[in-house]
Amino acid sequence: MKRQLAKLLGTLSMLLISVALSAQTEQREISGKVTDEGGQPLSGVSVSVKEESMSTMTNDDGVYNVSVPDAASTILSFSFIGMKTQEIALGTSNVLNVVLELDAMNLDEVVAIGYGTARKKDLTGSVAVVEGADLEKRREIVLSQALQGAAPGISVTKSSSLPGATATIRIRGITTIGNSNPLILVDGIPVESIDRINPNDVENISILKDAASASIYGARASAGVILITTKRAKTNQLNLEYHGMYGLITPTQFPEPVDHIRYMQMINEVAWNDGGNQSGADYNVYSKEFIEDYDANHILTGSDRFPIMNWMDEIIKDYAPNTQHGLSLTYGNDFVKTKASLNYEKADALYNNRSFERISSRMNNEFTITKFLSADVGASYLRSVNDQPVNNPLSHVYKYGPLETPYWSDGRISPGRNGTNTWARVNHGGFDNSVGDELTGRLALNFTPIENLIISGVIAPTIRSVTGKRFVKQIPYYDLDNTTTTSGYISGNLITSLAESRSEIRTTTKQLTANYEASIGENHDLSVMAGYEDYYRFQEGLNASSNDLSLSNYPYLDRGNLDFMSNDGNAIENAYNSYFGRIIYDYADKYLVQANIRYDGSSRFHKDYRWASFPSVAVGWVPTEEPFIKNLDITALDFFKLRGSWGTLGNERIGNYPYQAIMNFNNTLFVEDGNIVSKTTAAQVGYNIRNISWETTESWNIGFDARLISNKLSVTADYYKKTTRDMLLALEIPAFMGYDNPDQNAGTMNTKGWDVQVGWRDRIGEFRYSVSANISDYESMMGNLSGIVFLGDQIIKEGVEYNSWYGYRSDGLFQSQEDIDNSALLSQVVRPGDVKYQDVGGTGGEPDGVINPEYDRVPLGGSLPRLLYGGNINMDYKGFDMFVMFQGVGKKTSRLAVDMVYQTAAWHTFPDFVDGNYYSEYNSDEQNRNARFPRLSQLGYDGNNYETSDFWLFDGSYFRLKNVTLGYTLPSKWLNAAKISNLRVYASANDLFSIDNYPKGWDPEAGLTAYIARTWNFGVEIRF
Repeated sequence: MKRQLAKLLGTLSMLLISVALSAQTEQREISGKVTDEGGQPLSGVSVSVKEESMSTMTNDDGVYNVSVPDAASTILSFSFIGMKTQEIALGTSNVLNVVLELDAMNLDEVVAIGYGTARKKDLTGSVAVVEGADLEKRREIVLSQALQGAAPGISVTKSSSLPGATATIRIRGITTIGNSNPLILVDGIPVESIDRINPNDVENISILKDAASASIYGARASAGVILITTKRAKTNQLNLEYHGMYGLITPTQFPEPVDHIRYMQMINEVAWNDGGNQSGADYNVYSKEFIEDYDANHILTGSDRFPIMNWMDEIIKDYAPNTQHGLSLTYGNDFVKTKASLNYEKADALYNNRSFERISSRMNNEFTITKFLSADVGASYLRSVNDQPVNNPLSHVYKYGPLETPYWSDGRISPGRNGTNTWARVNHGGFDNSVGDELTGRLALNFTPIENLIISGVIAPTIRSVTGKRFVKQIPYYDLDNTTTTSGYISGNLITSLAESRSEIRTTTKQLTANYEASIGENHDLSVMAGYEDYYRFQEGLNASSNDLSLSNYPYLDRGNLDFMSNDGNAIENAYNSYFGRIIYDYADKYLVQANIRYDGSSRFHKDYRWASFPSVAVGWVPTEEPFIKNLDITALDFFKLRGSWGTLGNERIGNYPYQAIMNFNNTLFVEDGNIVSKTTAAQVGYNIRNISWETTESWNIGFDARLISNKLSVTADYYKKTTRDMLLALEIPAFMGYDNPDQNAGTMNTKGWDVQVGWRDRIGEFRYSVSANISDYESMMGNLSGIVFLGDQIIKEGVEYNSWYGYRSDGLFQSQEDIDNSALLSQVVRPGDVKYQDVGGTGGEPDGVINPEYDRVPLGGSLPRLLYGGNINMDYKGFDMFVMFQGVGKKTSRLAVDMVYQTAAWHTFPDFVDGNYYSEYNSDEQNRNARFPRLSQLGYDGNNYETSDFWLFDGSYFRLKNVTLGYTLPSKWLNAAKISNLRVYASANDLFSIDNYPKGWDPEAGLTAYIARTWNFGVEIRF
């Protein structure tokens, strides 16, 4: 076997050598050094032979060496990000030194545009590009969070820093009331989550924002498209790179409760208020003596009988570690180019038994087989492990009262408050873990039968499996004086139960494209692309569970309780076929035209309604290429391009079988011959609409790109309008039909907005710096909906902004009984200090003297963020580098949820920012007139005060310093002895601080059940 393998390898080697020799012409060696305008060497400059495959890169000293054809027509091209590309014809000398000039807006940079690439200066659509190098500086584990604030027109909402938490991405706002997630593609292949891509593997990201750029993806592109290009090797490159990082996370802030004395006093005040403020009854829960003696009793008798407990301090840790390690190998020659990477990350939460661990690997290979044939072979593997306890303590632990303890001083678990004990559940209640494995392959063959024509075939299978296991352990608790006998079980962990899940997703993407580019004469450039794509997805799931297990430390179903076992399974599949094409025409670099069309068919629709076409057209004009502009000699204006586009996009993500009558199967008990038996039943639950079809978004965009002041200043701006028609809405049908309300094509939405990005890049001697900032805004207004969608505290209604707050208009707080007697009321138990509402309507449209939820609730303004902005600053001086990034929201109406400002259970504590700021019978009249919060009352809480109203709305805008990174690259002369070509050390901090109007202890980005963490990272990057 070994002999046969050796013979095979020898034959292949001879074939490769013969191919190389047959293609070889007389060569000459060219060497030199590439520097910037200040004389500093540039590492990583691409040096290539124009119209040939030979290329190399400069080393850390800016030196290159390349073998080129010995011909008078040979031209060398030098390109580097941020610098102007230079093309130089060879002379007689074999030494060629080059100085590259700064280019603040690299117009010759090639960006991904969907099934191909284009130079930035040729783009007529709205495309934002984020470089992978900028993402790496953030050192985020998940890619979606690294995009926050990185580009205009893209909104990234991060509501959690829990390990493995993702962020919500929106491109130019909301497009539909359904799924507004953008389409994500990695190297041209669709993926279901951007966070399955390691940020260290990203070369760059193109964000397609308008119809002209995104319509090539047709029915899946209505919410925008994100194209991720992963790193690849270049010719004459051999590198081994390692990066390692260790970090600590600390909470930005948590809500602080009042102390134990104020807690007892405020609890008494609640009871006194709800009892009618009877004289002498203001100590009816905790006596005055009990409160006054509490601290002394705590010291004398111990913490068991007189606890002073801060539950947050017991559960939340001061810090948690996170770590990253990455190894990559890069090799390239004229025939084979390989880039392989292996990454490991782990992050712990700020409470016990929760962590996220991930291993990812990726390999990209490019093979030049012959002059006419090449191949791309890639594969990636991802394994993620998400461990967590059976409950999330952040949802309620900050509200627990200080007079209950989670455990006794001897270590036994206490009942907490009548069996409510989240500390016990986190530390002893079991686990809820999941493990995901994903393997993706990609094979592409590229055939060039004639010059400038490339025919590519791609097949990319993916398989993903996810296993879940939730093991809830019974937790006994003990009363203080009963040390031997269980007194009960913790709520939520009354019995031991086990639930397991298995799911598998298989997808296959196949593509066939033909790209042809031609230059006709001196002024005409033409690019034509046509293609076919099909996609298939199959998902299968299995669930099994058992309750009341006898073994509390054996999480396996073979010991399940046969009397309490259940299982279920399901399978889902869908597919689409597509035909598409694109034409790009460029006249003399000043008149640009691009036209796209895609014809999509989806299995989600009936065969008579499943096909639709999505066209777009875009034009561009570059006035600075016009002779009459050049003759004006406007020295400050280097480049200016106007763009305009129109197109349609689709949305087919509306469920898998909306047009079919789906039968649901169940087991139902019947009486048969006097016996109760279980039999299978079937019923159609949903009413199917046969002619249901696409949601369609029509989009208009105008914009411009400019660079000024010797290419130092760059400006990009866009204005757009989008109209989505035939949105799917669940419209009501008569109840006697016996079906759930079906989705129908019935709604419209109108979105308009703008985005701007400004950049400046310059150098002062050896000090190089760049500044970039972006800002964007949009407004999504609802058109005809054929009805109203109520979402509790929000509403979707014609003529108002999407997801507007919906509630009552307030008029401050009642200050007297006379005020109550002369006002319309929502509740008959209101008293002075409760929220007062305005009577705005009635049955006839006029105020009727009653506050009624049907007539007096109105839209209160949009809930979505507006005026989103972000920016970064890069600085570099003699090996030292600094990166600063900021992000924020300039306009947002937020709501103080009741969990933030009041006790939602009678024994819960109170936030300290409320103390001293609420209406109280102990206050003066002036203090009550200036009170921010209503009186303390459980009756008021249940019936009046905390209904959704503008009383609880506030300015939710914020500014956040997202990242500061300081690094130092050691001089190469220090590293030569160790054969190290580059070594950089750095320290960075994420989410350092925010400026906002949120109550003390609440972060402007955090949800009610999560936290935002401040991260301190220390790392090293080494390249051999």
